[in-house]
Amino acid sequence: MATTPIDVLTLRRGCAHCTLQQLCLPAGIGREELERLDEIVKRKRPVEVGERLFRQGDGMDSVFVARDGAFKTVLVSEDGEEQVIGFHLPGELIGLDALGSGEHRCEAVALTRANVCEVPFDDLSGVAARIPGLQRQLMRVIGQSVGRDQDHREILVRRQASERIALFLHGLSERFEKIGQAADRLRLPMSREDIARFLGLALETVSRGFTRLQEDGVIAVHGRKVEILDMDELQRLAHGAEGDAPPKKGARSG
Repeated sequence: MATTPIDVLTLRRGCAHCTLQQLCLPAGIGREELERLDEIVKRKRPVEVGERLFRQGDGMDSVFVARDGAFKTVLVSEDGEEQVIGFHLPGELIGLDALGSGEHRCEAVALTRANVCEVPFDDLSGVAARIPGLQRQLMRVIGQSVGRDQDHREILVRRQASERIALFLHGLSERFEKIGQAADRLRLPMSREDIARFLGLALETVSRGFTRLQEDGVIAVHGRKVEILDMDELQRLAHGAEGDAPPKKGARSG
């Protein structure tokens, strides 16, 4: 009985801008293995702004990756206050917070309209066990998620608000570059209020910080579009070196 040939080029284009390209297409993968991977990936309907992929306390059934769009992960207190603990760009896995306990300790909320792939975790683990190299690549992606959590903790221990803001923008720039987007031209999917909650700062403090960076010629801000004009200076500020060098000509002091 004849089988329908798999369109490998279409599959490759479909995962071209997400971490599932690394998970699904390791070097040397065969047709049968690729078909199996494509079978377990569920392409969900578009997710609307504010819609949740999962809530606190939900069991871990799947991991998710946004083919486009972005998400935030939040902790919600008993009185409904949100603490933003992470942002997820296109191609970054969402839902790994439940790996330890089997239950999600946060909620994943769409910041923009997004198209999401859902990958049943048990199926992914089973396929990874049978495909050489896939398990290592899965662990690498999990490690990247852990690294972002560590970066967030590093931000929160910084005493100066200017350091937190600079470190946030510099880290975001690196992440945009990793997913194939411009590192110096960022379109922020999150609001200033979300940034403030992520950085542990007041909204007014974040707004003043962006204004100061713009007045000092480090960035240019147009709504949610941020152009990094001086990457070296942003990196210097991100690592607490604000007082190590004199301000640039034309930059305001204080």
